[in-house]
Amino acid sequence: MPDPGPSPLQSSPPVAAAAYGLGRGAPAGRPGLPSGPPLLHVGRAADAAAVPVPVPVSVSLPGPMSAPVPGPAPAAEPDLAPEPGRELTRILAGPSGLGTTSLHFGRRAELPAASDLPAASDLPALPEPAAPAEGRPIPGLYYHPVPEPDPARVAEVSHRIKRWAVDEVQAYPPDWEDQFDGFSVGRYMVACHPDAPTVDHLMLATRLMVAENVVDDIYCEDHGGTPVGLGGRLLMAHTALDPVHTTSEYQPAWAESLHSDAPRRSYRSAMEYFVRAATPSQADRFRHDMARLHMGYLAEAAWAETDYVPEVSEYLAMRQFNNFRPCPTITDTVGGYELPADLHALPAMQRVIALAGNATTISNDLYSYTKELSARGKHLNLPVVIAEREGLSDKDAYLKAVEVHNDLMHEFEAASAELAAACPDPRVVRFLRGVAVWVDGNHYWHMTNTYRYTLPDFW
Repeated sequence: MPDPGPSPLQSSPPVAAAAYGLGRGAPAGRPGLPSGPPLLHVGRAADAAAVPVPVPVSVSLPGPMSAPVPGPAPAAEPDLAPEPGRELTRILAGPSGLGTTSLHFGRRAELPAASDLPAASDLPALPEPAAPAEGRPIPGLYYHPVPEPDPARVAEVSHRIKRWAVDEVQAYPPDWEDQFDGFSVGRYMVACHPDAPTVDHLMLATRLMVAENVVDDIYCEDHGGTPVGLGGRLLMAHTALDPVHTTSEYQPAWAESLHSDAPRRSYRSAMEYFVRAATPSQADRFRHDMARLHMGYLAEAAWAETDYVPEVSEYLAMRQFNNFRPCPTITDTVGGYELPADLHALPAMQRVIALAGNATTISNDLYSYTKELSARGKHLNLPVVIAEREGLSDKDAYLKAVEVHNDLMHEFEAASAELAAACPDPRVVRFLRGVAVWVDGNHYWHMTNTYRYTLPDFW
């Protein structure tokens, strides 16, 4: 397989400089896509091999509408969605109507040209390239290598998160300490957010990551978790993220319940820190993505209770919800800026975020395969589902799951490139870059975490 090149934050010159020039040319057969390598990895070494990007599935992207076809249209449901190009123009132009003139600082009647956008030097400085991290990647897996994360930051985040987990929320008993240390969450989060301006910003993501794993371990999986009654437990835990608004008589009982177990204590505290740093829109976005995560937990639990092995398509649908999505979606909060709600809600942006979550979650399925096979009961992951539903051997099913991951990664990169070309807003480019770096950092952590993961003997 061709070398996909380094993670975007390791590109030189900075990726943002080239990203601002997107849309000036497109390769044959891919209208609207920039020429050259995928958007988020431009500026690689001259000898890096080009990676062909497959044509993505059809998706509505911001851009001009095609000309109407003359003649009567067949009967169909009315399309109530706004015209993509017009909607994007409205978002970038800002608020309009009576009383909104004062909200603009130099309103533009048209979208800015690429030459009018800020230079790459206006974005935060990117770290210098460094030697790739050590680790054993899955053979044939498509990924971008990253350097070792800043050791000083890793040490500080690791120290702070352990103090928070032990002293503030009592997230785990003393006999779980080796497992907490082996998780290497400080190294994980520094690798995923190298552009975080301060350690305090990194801690926002780190607390939430630990809290999510406490909920998963205690309610669902490794440490006494069971599908029986999971819905009620998850609902009460979710109220630590999305507060209950009830009567004065019953509010104290709800508030007290948030301290009753480690998952709720962890969620409550992590979310309090996050809300103080995030905008209301960013906080609500995160709550929405956590509701998606919990819905995915419940689907998997329902299948476990009935011993149902889903079709591969059903499993992939479940994994779009039970996945890493809440982590990359906060990349702007951790980076100290905000992608506005209208831009985050664009269908094309939602597709990019979904594909990032899907690809990283299938990567987790692959790296945790042997760990899950040794766990009690039958643990569903993509290779297991493919083997059972498609009648393949364990090895062939695993190798097919690698292909599924690679297809998702190519779709993610193609969708990111299309969106950046269609929406010339530097905040969009920065957010897309942050999501791509999160994807690469997530793979780095799985590849190097030999405490948790070992690869099957299929090669």
